[in-house]
Amino acid sequence: MIGLRKLVTALAFPLILSGCVTGTEYAGRQAGFASVAEKTAIVTAKQTVWIQNQNQARATAAQVRSLLAGKKILDVETAVQIALLNNKGLQAAYADLGDSAADAWQSTMFINPTVSVGTTGIGTPELKAFKTIEGMITTNILALATRNSDIAIADARFRQAQLTAAVRTLQVAAETRRAWIGAVAAWESVGQFQRAQTAADAASELAEKLGETGAMTKGAQAREHVFVAELAGEAAKARLAARLAKEELTRLMGLWGTDLDYRVPNSLPPLPRAVVRRDAIEAEALRNRIDLQVARLELEATAKSYGLTQATRYVTDLEILTGFETEREIEDDEKKTRTTGQVELEFAIPIFDTGKARMRKAEVAYMRAANQLAEKAVNVRSEARAAYEAYRSNYDIARHYRNNVVPLRTKVEEESLLSYNGMITNTFELLADTRDKINAILLSVNAKRDFWLAEANLAPAIYGGGEGTLSAGTEVAAASESNGDTGH
Repeated sequence: MIGLRKLVTALAFPLILSGCVTGTEYAGRQAGFASVAEKTAIVTAKQTVWIQNQNQARATAAQVRSLLAGKKILDVETAVQIALLNNKGLQAAYADLGDSAADAWQSTMFINPTVSVGTTGIGTPELKAFKTIEGMITTNILALATRNSDIAIADARFRQAQLTAAVRTLQVAAETRRAWIGAVAAWESVGQFQRAQTAADAASELAEKLGETGAMTKGAQAREHVFVAELAGEAAKARLAARLAKEELTRLMGLWGTDLDYRVPNSLPPLPRAVVRRDAIEAEALRNRIDLQVARLELEATAKSYGLTQATRYVTDLEILTGFETEREIEDDEKKTRTTGQVELEFAIPIFDTGKARMRKAEVAYMRAANQLAEKAVNVRSEARAAYEAYRSNYDIARHYRNNVVPLRTKVEEESLLSYNGMITNTFELLADTRDKINAILLSVNAKRDFWLAEANLAPAIYGGGEGTLSAGTEVAAASESNGDTGH
């Protein structure tokens, strides 16, 4: 029988063909997450966690309840912090990071060799004249030779997954901030509708009394009554929109049950005194956009894969077989044993498949990644410029409504009331001026909301996580047009 030393040597021989690369950086349960938390904290100034056991889940739930209990009215920063702690979709994104870490860890491990042992014999069970024991170990040499390249590709994918998780974190933060702004603006509109409803009710009662005295026709009275009825319908729609906007915020924060009793402010913060200047916003975005870094890593990983395909174009499978053969013979009642080592090399001969198709596919994949990176760089510049333009212009528009339109409409209404009291103007002019003032206030609320949404989109334009910004802007514009018709 083969000796122990020879057997160990035969088993170890294939493993000596490669260097030793460890995967400790990928093996931890929080592998790669520290980088994600650090990158996102710089942008959001908020904490995020990767929950992987019951103790972490209980601690995070207690932290969320504490944040809710500590705020009678939920401000935007607290809402963003709760979402980063409690959003389950974000936890799923972190699980994708763990999956990538496991793949990178797996790439650092050697491929298990295949061991086979067999015996052959000639003779009767009572007397064996000849017996052979064979053992073989098969190892894929090509996998060992390309191991470092495989590890480099897996590492690039792992770093890409880190940045993708960071982008998803910033996206949740941006979506929550926009949802909070939308909810607060919706409730502010509800308040304005309620005040308008009070004024309209008073006008309707006045029209009814004037009708009783014969000073107002029935048609004019009907116009005032229908205005009150239409305004009531618009107010009901505004309350529904406010409840749905708050529900969207609730979903992003991952709340349910008794946690739904939180409240948001009844109005948005006033406009700032001045806007923030961003003279080099394009360069800032190119330097900081995490999704652009993801595209760069995609190109890097594709380039490494292309190089590996090129290196293994002709040889796709190369295996070495090492082992032993022990023969035992009986000659003249004397047992003789002889052990010999064996080494075999197996590979596919590229007669039909010369690797051209695989090379072409790798080339196309590389060109695709290169063009996607170039397109991303162009888009990043454009998105940064558009975000700042929206921010700057919406500030001017909101300030115009606040400083000019609403004060002028208020002045018109006041003068109309004085003229009415002095019997100079009639009731119809007074009511028309009141309606115009209501409309101007609602437009001012919408303009202020649009500014704060544009302000919330600045950080995603510079750092990433702004997916859905275009659709949000479209919804804002549609809502502005819808609310702009109210009161007419």
